[in-house]
Amino acid sequence: MVLEKTVYRQLLSRAFDIPVTVTYWDGKLEAYGEGEPVVQIKINKEIPLKEMTDKPTLILGEAYMKGDIEIDGSIQELVASAYRQAGSFLKQNSFLKHLPKMSHSEKSSQKDIQSHYDIGNDFYEMWLDDTMTYSCAYFEHDDDTLEQAQLNKVHHILNKLHPESGKRLLDIGSGWGTLLFIAAEEYGLNATGVTLSQEQYDYTKQQIKERHLEGKVDVLLEDYREVNDQFDYVTSVGMFEHVGKENLGLYFQKVADFLVPEGRALIHGITGQHEGAGVDPFIIKYIFPGGYIPNVSENLKHIMDAKLQFSDIEPLRRHYQKTLEMWYANYETVREQVIAKYGKEFDRMWSLYLQACAASFEAGNIDVIQYSLVKAPSGTGLPMTRDYVYEEDKVKA
Repeated sequence: MVLEKTVYRQLLSRAFDIPVTVTYWDGKLEAYGEGEPVVQIKINKEIPLKEMTDKPTLILGEAYMKGDIEIDGSIQELVASAYRQAGSFLKQNSFLKHLPKMSHSEKSSQKDIQSHYDIGNDFYEMWLDDTMTYSCAYFEHDDDTLEQAQLNKVHHILNKLHPESGKRLLDIGSGWGTLLFIAAEEYGLNATGVTLSQEQYDYTKQQIKERHLEGKVDVLLEDYREVNDQFDYVTSVGMFEHVGKENLGLYFQKVADFLVPEGRALIHGITGQHEGAGVDPFIIKYIFPGGYIPNVSENLKHIMDAKLQFSDIEPLRRHYQKTLEMWYANYETVREQVIAKYGKEFDRMWSLYLQACAASFEAGNIDVIQYSLVKAPSGTGLPMTRDYVYEEDKVKA
């Protein structure tokens, strides 16, 4: 027991590159690092050493949810410091090497998506902006509001397609529909979305009616693999992270199949620049069941296998860090409401998730990348330079 406590303390003493204090379950307080402590950690209950070192993010995440661990200070800063610290046990995640078996059948995919997105629109309305956009924003200016940055992102995506009014667009994983509405209202496109979330489907249907977009916008409540049609343009934002490692090839092949000859696609998703985040057991168990984050080389191989051509690849890591920080700032203002409706464990889970994800982007552990793709190698209709992406004048309906 004494040896285990000694090892426990050694692990934590080398876990972070910022000064911290740790108060152990026996009441002993120890300071690690030089200078005034930035974060104070209190461990109220001993965690078995083997469990903590096998799957640290899961075990420590659950301990935080239950109140067995308390943290005074920024969780984002604490987690980012662990990613920066060479040799931190929090980075020695065997789950990156041994991917658990997960089903991504149409039925299981629907269950996975609904477990996250069908918590209820009222929950997301508490801390998202008015566009109800739940993906990386795009900050053209330092003082952009979250809502403005989300609108920037949609315009950035649609501008990259260089779309022609009157043509058809498919949005795979269309969320609450903002991209569909802007595509129809500002670019003159006939837009179709597909989602597995009942809440998102109902919200989009309601918005179509309120915006008088019947005949211009439609949304399908079905698996993207069931879609049997072709479109001039395909967009997909924050979707391929849900399809599973074994289905990434099929996903990109479906993108190619959905496109007419010389059609264009913009695929936006979380991607590892190097090994990637793979599968985190805490995220899989509590946030995104069935999720998998591929690295760049995986996606590029699947894109090439689908005979799609690259026209642009753009990393947006710092944009997602800022997005998550703004989401968390919003979430902080409604935590008492969340606790009242969903309970303390749920609140701690979401607080940890938002801050830890911000830290992961801050440290460069993961990235978010936009892949601009075309179905044919020539005659795509795109200008010779990228200037068109940043032109002020949008294509109007």
